[in-house]
Amino acid sequence: MKRADRFPSRRQLLAEGVVGIPGLILAGGAALAEQRLAPTPACHDGDEPTIAETEGPFFKPRSPQRRDLREPGIEGDAVELSGYVLTRACQPLAGALVDLWHADSNGDYDNTGFRLRGHVFTDTDGRFAFRTIMPGLYPGRTRHYHVKVQAPGRSRMLTTQFYFPNERRNRTDGLFRRELVMQIAEAGHGLLARFDVVL
Repeated sequence: MKRADRFPSRRQLLAEGVVGIPGLILAGGAALAEQRLAPTPACHDGDEPTIAETEGPFFKPRSPQRRDLREPGIEGDAVELSGYVLTRACQPLAGALVDLWHADSNGDYDNTGFRLRGHVFTDTDGRFAFRTIMPGLYPGRTRHYHVKVQAPGRSRMLTTQFYFPNERRNRTDGLFRRELVMQIAEAGHGLLARFDVVL
C-alpha cells in the first residue's frame, strides 16, 4: 500500500472532521500510546513543500543527538512531538536530520548551553519524535518550536517553525502561518503534537 493511501487527504479531513490514526512508533522504538492525530500536511493532495520561516536569533549549531530534551530542573507541560519527513512524492526520507530548539516555560532560550535543544535522524519509515515541554510566551511571539530539517546527502536545509492551534497570540504574531499549525491531542501525561514535513 502506498503511503498516500494510508493517510487521508486534507480535503477528507475537512469533509469528515479530524479523524484518528493508529498509534505512532517513536524513533527508538517506544510506542506513543493511543496517539490519534491526523497527518498534516497530506502531501498527496497537491500540497507544496513545507514553508520556510526565519531562523530567529537563538539557533545554536551542534546540538546533542537526543529525542528527550527534558533535563533535571526543567519545568513545563510535557509534549511529545512526532511526525514524518516525506518527499513531495510521499516517499519517506530515512536518515533525515531534524533539529529542534525552543524557549522554556518562561519564554527564555538557553544561549549558553543546550537545554531544550537537540536533534534526531528519521527512522526507516521517515519518522521522528521528541519528548519536550510546552514553550512559553515572550514579547511579540506566540508559542512555537523552531525546526531545521535536512534530507540525507543534501546541502539544502529547511528552517521553519511549528505552531500550536487556538493560541490567542496567533492573531497578532506577524510570523505565524496557519500552514505550520500542529495537530494536537491531549494524553494522560501531557500533549501529543504532530507535524509531517514535506521537502
